[in-house]
Amino acid sequence: MNIQHNEKLRDQLSAAYVLGTLKGGARRRFEAYLKNSALLQREVGEWQDRLNPLAEFSGATKPPARVWYAIERRIAGQAAPSSRKEFWLSLRNDLAFWRGLGLVSTAVATILVAVLATKQPGTIAPQAATSYVAMLADDKSQPVIVITGDATRHQLIARVVAHQTIDANKSLELWAVPKQGAPRSLGLVSADGTVTLPLPDNDTPQAIPLLAVTLEPKGGSPNPNGPTGPILFKGAWVQI
Repeated sequence: MNIQHNEKLRDQLSAAYVLGTLKGGARRRFEAYLKNSALLQREVGEWQDRLNPLAEFSGATKPPARVWYAIERRIAGQAAPSSRKEFWLSLRNDLAFWRGLGLVSTAVATILVAVLATKQPGTIAPQAATSYVAMLADDKSQPVIVITGDATRHQLIARVVAHQTIDANKSLELWAVPKQGAPRSLGLVSADGTVTLPLPDNDTPQAIPLLAVTLEPKGGSPNPNGPTGPILFKGAWVQI
């Protein structure tokens, strides 16, 4: 490829190089030309002068949780899921998570102590017969939401133990992740405080081994078939 006498091609390659969209072997070949071409060096410099100010004035953007999830899986040698459906399937099949599931039962007493220690007057009666419990943690394994379920009263209580800050146009939505089929919404949870939600009869740990919270548009997922936002917190739903 002779790019010395092709002005349009030089301009396109220089722009792609500065933007970072010139990848792999094409980028390496371009860099080899660049070392020995004053003409290319000048054009690259001109594109840097045009584009760098845009980067300086653009605001910082926080990558969504799904980006870090994909990075972590690639580091671990696993391909990132190619669709939302596959993402939830991979969550169910996460071996590290399910190995940790066996440890949850031994930690239930600790979780319940945390529930009682943080309970507000009138929220949970001391004699309430809690049948199920889950501790939802973030990607750093830090507890964020403790959820207790009362099969007799057909209700669950989601209590935030680590205050969260979300944008005014966003909501946190709680999902039941069954062993098979699409996740089912259990309702919206608060970023701070306690929320009581209905507990469907069939949402037992035998059918719903996992609970998860996603970040959704205000009012919840616009998709009736499942979540649209990234998973922020998750945890095993166990019977006690």
